[in-house]
Amino acid sequence: MKVAMLGAGNVATHLSKALIRSGNPVVQVWSRSEENAVDLALKIGANSITDFATIADDVDLVIIAVSDDAIAPISSLIPQKNNRIIAHTSGSTDISVLSRHPKTAVLYPLQTFSKNVELDFKNVPLCIEGADVETENLILKLAEKLSNKVERVSSSDRMLLHISAVFACNFTNYFYTVSQELLEESSLSFDLIKPLIFETVNKIADNLPQDVQTGPAKRNDEQTLAKHLKILENKPALQELYRLISQNIVKKYVEAESSAK
Repeated sequence: MKVAMLGAGNVATHLSKALIRSGNPVVQVWSRSEENAVDLALKIGANSITDFATIADDVDLVIIAVSDDAIAPISSLIPQKNNRIIAHTSGSTDISVLSRHPKTAVLYPLQTFSKNVELDFKNVPLCIEGADVETENLILKLAEKLSNKVERVSSSDRMLLHISAVFACNFTNYFYTVSQELLEESSLSFDLIKPLIFETVNKIADNLPQDVQTGPAKRNDEQTLAKHLKILENKPALQELYRLISQNIVKKYVEAESSAK
């Protein structure tokens, strides 16, 4: 397939490189920032474009890899073409936003991307969906060239996956930032806590997260919880977050265990 990539951010960059490696050339790149489009186009040997009307006639697949709010407006500006697939890469956007086009699909890579951090795209789960059987099968064949982990996932299930990913990745990374800032306030290095983070992640490689939960809330250690809340008195937002999460952990493990007896 010949591909036009609309977007030049993290997802567009990694996906473009994976497509090229799989033998599916990205021949055109568009971005709201012409400079970003030129930059990515130069990196992958494509042409940059500034107008959707100039998408080449021989492009088989147009991928919209932009922020969720921009998908529908951009889709509405892409010229309709009967034998061309229009796809987006969003985890939280229904395939129906592309419905003005004859052939539509979703190619959602379930991973966190940074432009300058390389990863093996073969290990990135790809969730695919097509508006019709023929289109879905075409996207499936393409996805299987990109990744060893491909799943057909409906729009509703993909939204659930996206929410789960936010909890597992985005929220967790924010908590890493909170930990870093708390440590730095006392001139302690974040490196001290990294072995704990790595061990926690390693545990869930072979166990369910709920089976390896630890900590004062899991034990319902009220004295420790109170001490922690006291330390956070000058940070009311974090204090409330700590209280809310701790209460949920206590409810899940301590109260549930008591009621089961």
